[in-house]
Amino acid sequence: MGDLPTASGVPRDVDVELLSEPPSIGAAFARGIATGLGRPGARGSLPARRLVMTGVRQDLDRLSDFCAVTGGLLADTVPATWLHVLTFPLQVRLMAARDFPFPMLGMVHVSNRMTVHRPVRVEEELTVSTWADSLAPHRKGSTVDLVGEVRVADEVVWEGRSTYLVRSSTPPSVADGSSDADRSSTPPSVADGSSDADRSSTPPSVADGSPEADRATQMVVGGRQVALWRVPADLGRSYARVSGDANPIHLSALSAKAFGFPRAIAHGMWTHARVLAAVQPRLPESYDVSASFAKPILLPSTVVLRSDGAAHGALAVTDREGSRLHVSMQVSGLR
Repeated sequence: MGDLPTASGVPRDVDVELLSEPPSIGAAFARGIATGLGRPGARGSLPARRLVMTGVRQDLDRLSDFCAVTGGLLADTVPATWLHVLTFPLQVRLMAARDFPFPMLGMVHVSNRMTVHRPVRVEEELTVSTWADSLAPHRKGSTVDLVGEVRVADEVVWEGRSTYLVRSSTPPSVADGSSDADRSSTPPSVADGSSDADRSSTPPSVADGSPEADRATQMVVGGRQVALWRVPADLGRSYARVSGDANPIHLSALSAKAFGFPRAIAHGMWTHARVLAAVQPRLPESYDVSASFAKPILLPSTVVLRSDGAAHGALAVTDREGSRLHVSMQVSGLR
């Protein structure tokens, strides 16, 4: 048993499951889909278990390919979003397990937050872990966080939190278990770190009314254009090869249409990684970055990176006209 920190900072006892190698994402997806029916939804509880993998070394060839696909440069330190890639297989394994309350079909990645406590060097040996936290009611269903952590020896060097929305026809109450998130009012998408508010007329980053969202929305209207990116039709397949996230909604128009999309869509975490790569020279050594995913990027597309002009501050990815928000981001230094 071990102590797992919760959102409130109060530790709770958890089991630790040690993994000797990265889980197969494809096998976990298949298992999660096959066992999705009959899960309790918001009436259930999150698994009190932390998945831990020690002795993690960098695959430099794969890291180099990741940097190429996301617009970064291979350096002595690894991108923050690469550390998310290392934790993602553990997250998928946790969500695919039978004691996870929600079916993977229908989980939508709406936001991500990462804290970089210090740069992580490519030669450092890592301990990677993940757990589920913060099951909460939402006006469209329920949300749950998949939390990741990377350590070097006993030092926490990186933390990540991915928030997933599970839609339901009646907003649930976690306290009284009044509804089941299995009753989805919209066609589901696969849990993937990507498509977010694709079927909502208002992006969550705008609709939730947070200060970061309000600032990002204002910045989208008048923000300075930093870069213009032409996103190719095969981007989903390219990012899947380097990240391991081979969700069919990203791979081809044919497979995406099976899940209700007119064309394949870009991974949300590719967009996140592409933005951070673009502003990497301006990032401090330790920082916090939050991203709210809004409308998906249909492939192929042309998108624009916009900034509020601060050394590190509000960023957004929009369409060329600035009328369609894909991702809003906020970067702040820790020191």
